Amino acid sequence: MALTNRNQPLDERVTALRAELDKVIDERANQIAKECPGVPLGVIRNSITRGMGCQCAAYLEMRDKDEAQRGAA
Repeated sequence: MALTNRNQPLDERVTALRAELDKVIDERANQIAKECPGVPLGVIRNSITRGMGCQCAAYLEMRDKDEAQRGAA
């Protein structure tokens, strides 16, 4: 992930970070959609973020699962 400019106002950094997190989540949803034909992309995306509270938590969980899978391989 790209770092935001610390000289930007906090609200602008948060907005930029959320956009970047949304991009990562959307990419994952698109990967999953290829394996689940017929399931609407919005449903897949919601299943990724459900119960997380925010994109940050969803990203961190995805990262942890990815790292655990790499460690198990």
